[in-house]
Amino acid sequence: MSKKRGLSLEEKREKMLQIFYDSQDFYLLKELEKLGPRKGVISQSVKDVVQSLVDDDLVSKDKIGTSVYFWSLPSCAGNQLRNVSKKLESELESSKKRHVELVEQCESLKKGREDSDAREEALSELKDIEQKYNELKEEMGQYADNDPATVEAMKEAIKVAQEACNRWTDNIFTLRQWCSNNFPQAKEQLEHLYNEVGITEDFDYIELPAVTLVVKQVDE
Repeated sequence: MSKKRGLSLEEKREKMLQIFYDSQDFYLLKELEKLGPRKGVISQSVKDVVQSLVDDDLVSKDKIGTSVYFWSLPSCAGNQLRNVSKKLESELESSKKRHVELVEQCESLKKGREDSDAREEALSELKDIEQKYNELKEEMGQYADNDPATVEAMKEAIKVAQEACNRWTDNIFTLRQWCSNNFPQAKEQLEHLYNEVGITEDFDYIELPAVTLVVKQVDE
């Protein structure tokens, strides 16, 4: 025995609209959730279905006092559908006009761009210029390291990194001194631990040697 097919969203919308049209009455949401199952619409989906009808202006919604009421009359639905139809017709007419404008603009842009020897020559020359530009741009990138601003930025970055390293070196020395003062009996274990993590006897502050930057010569 095949399982009964559930209602589609559009079918649910039609069922809920029929409730309004048959009674021509005003309803609270909880009332609609009780009436929905009688039309085959489960109560859990009634809220979303009704809201979709409100969004499409097929059902009206208003707050009266502390309660929210929903209603829809056949005459109102007819007017709403006519308004939607007029809106769509207006949008269609605007789209047609825009299409005509774009076609005319396209034809206008084609003028003066007809295939010719002169045009082909100009396009070929433009392509050569673009290729040369890309080659020069790539070549300039190879000498970016010699740009004064780049070199200065590199110097500043090195200086910041050195200062940061030395601050951590300071912190490590301070921690070692604290451990020595507070755990003198564990001196050997601490030394073994320091060696394991790379804090050996030659561990010290970083001093940068004087460096002379050699600038590459660009072939003329």
